[in-house]
Amino acid sequence: MAGTSQTEGEEWRTYVPCPPPPSLRATPPGRGDRKPQSVDRNRPGGDAVRMTTLASNRRILAASLVGTAVEFYDFYIYATAAALVFGPLFFSGQSDSAQLLLSYATFGLAFVARPVGAIVFGHFGDRVGRKSTLVASLLLMGGSTVGIAFLPTYAQVGWIAPALLCLMRLGQGLGLGGEWGGAALLAVENAPPHRKNTWGMFPPLGAPVGFLAANGLFLIIGLVLDEAQFIAWGWRIPFLLSAILVGLGLWVRLKLTETPAFLEAEATEALPKVPIATLLTKHLRAALAGTFGVIACFALFYLATAFALGYGTKTLGYSREAFLAVELVAIWFLAGGVIVASVLADRHSAARMLAIGFAGCIGVGALMGPMLGSGSLFTVWLWLSGALFVMGFAYGPLGGWLPSLFPAGVRYTGVSMTFNLGGVLGGALAPIVAEALAPRGLWLVGGYLMAAGVLSLGGLLILGRTTDH
Repeated sequence: MAGTSQTEGEEWRTYVPCPPPPSLRATPPGRGDRKPQSVDRNRPGGDAVRMTTLASNRRILAASLVGTAVEFYDFYIYATAAALVFGPLFFSGQSDSAQLLLSYATFGLAFVARPVGAIVFGHFGDRVGRKSTLVASLLLMGGSTVGIAFLPTYAQVGWIAPALLCLMRLGQGLGLGGEWGGAALLAVENAPPHRKNTWGMFPPLGAPVGFLAANGLFLIIGLVLDEAQFIAWGWRIPFLLSAILVGLGLWVRLKLTETPAFLEAEATEALPKVPIATLLTKHLRAALAGTFGVIACFALFYLATAFALGYGTKTLGYSREAFLAVELVAIWFLAGGVIVASVLADRHSAARMLAIGFAGCIGVGALMGPMLGSGSLFTVWLWLSGALFVMGFAYGPLGGWLPSLFPAGVRYTGVSMTFNLGGVLGGALAPIVAEALAPRGLWLVGGYLMAAGVLSLGGLLILGRTTDH
């Protein structure tokens, strides 16, 4: 696939971030190809170079992980607050069902802004560089999240309250539009050729990390505060504490250097002036495949987390703390699925692991009605764990697969656009559609999930056998 191969010099930079000696630069391809990738520990300074390389690799992977951890932390604390408190606080005067629908609508608003952010940050990521763009996206995303902690309610300022909430949500969406794609490129473009999917799993691992932080925090707050305290001010704490994660992310990212793939594209003048135009005219098929390939993971995540939490507490009558605890245990299966699928993707192929995840999404959708609505919290946990494990296969390999679809000059734009457009189709609509369908039967919500799996399988079929990823 175009843009996925690496030159010998790139491999050198992946392993040892310093220029090779002249004798190695002249080594013809095919003879001694692997020598530049290792460090001679017997030569002077070999151990020091090796330690520097390991530290650099750890920093790269930490920077790719922390950004998406902040992303999912921010998004999930919003999803949780939307399911539990935003309705009565920002849309009082409406019926309970209308409050919940309006609250979910603001949740979906960020997904509308994400493609816009993907175009903006993708443009600068492909023109200026990955590092500075990732710093800017994290600042916008994190600043908007912290701002929600200080918003007034409808009872205090009337319609201005939901307007400000929507404004902060748009800021979150714009920042998120450039976050995941840049984090994936940071990992994959620095990875050894044979470990791109393993390195690419670190951005997806940010999902369970962010979820655990958000869900665990809400659980602790719920145990410490009573219902009145939680509604009055306790819900603001997770938004305020986001500042700590953002600060950590900035500290790590400001220490990074630019990726080898971008530097090579810049040196060979392979950076288009308008990346989005080049993407749509020359790489439309790959963009469509990537967009449809993302739908299933978003639908799985938000139906198994945000919707399930609202349905479980408001319709099925479980306590908030009990349901949060169940989800807190189930999310470990997402982490396990991401790791297993990503490691296997380097041995087999990312497309094959994704196909398993998409097919699993169809099966999980078929079981949603009888298991989520069973009346047994243990059965609910089994369904949530299975759904999130399947999501690991539908999500983890995306970190390596999506970048493989595009050349370096449009890769930031391509990955960001496909990931976020797929998020609109699979994530923005999921809680709203599910909330509307649930009163008629959970099997209809499960049908929506099955349709998402079919659409993502269609994304793989768009590429057919033209890709080996």
